[in-house]
Amino acid sequence: MPLPAFHRARYPAAAAVFLVFLAGCAAGTLPSVHSETERLATARALVAKHDYTDAITMLKTYITNNPGSNEVDHAIYLLGECELQSKDYTAAAVDFERLIREFPESDSSGAAAFGMGEAYFGQSRPPDFDQEFTNKAVEQWRRFQSEYPDHWRVPEAEHRIQVARMRLATKLLNNGNLYVKLGQLGPARVYYNKVEEDYSDLPQLAYAWVGLARCDARELRIGDAIEHLRQVETHFKGRPIADFAAHEIARLSN
Repeated sequence: MPLPAFHRARYPAAAAVFLVFLAGCAAGTLPSVHSETERLATARALVAKHDYTDAITMLKTYITNNPGSNEVDHAIYLLGECELQSKDYTAAAVDFERLIREFPESDSSGAAAFGMGEAYFGQSRPPDFDQEFTNKAVEQWRRFQSEYPDHWRVPEAEHRIQVARMRLATKLLNNGNLYVKLGQLGPARVYYNKVEEDYSDLPQLAYAWVGLARCDARELRIGDAIEHLRQVETHFKGRPIADFAAHEIARLSN
């Protein structure tokens, strides 16, 4: 029986909550399937609609029920992708690794190898923190490039490697800058030199040279400081860091 108008007016919030509850129950109901083939097809349809939560549930059931199916490798890959999109990076890495280990000849193994890099990078932390997973991501993407050189995602892997390397170089710069602030110039040089050795193709090189120039200036090695700054001015001409270097050269020359 519908509520009288008086009661509906007095309890609008309760009615709204009840409707939301019903909607939530409906949204959490998995589609009905009548075969394992239909289960996988439904999971694929859910993935296409970005309904990753329900797709994960259906894919896990399919994989458990069909360990010998000729589609199980693709189901494992889809599961990893759903977990990746849901930001469950640990689970995604596990499932991608499983696919590569158990089904190395699968058509999905190359995509899984790329996805493992994404899963590792998803677990990485900003430059001020430990970079274990950033390093693992770089290693995985390079392994992917080596083992699947013709895969269509190789160029994307190269871009992702460069993004990760910039984070690693920034971590070294931050460490060097911290040691400069602490007055420990020896350790600071170690980090700046590491940037110069391993990341000379990245913009962070300019800041490593500036850092080395600061160490030189503090040790009253003005000529060496100016030389480092001239490297910045020459190699990064047209960028703000080059203007900063020119300003510092003029200051140190007086």
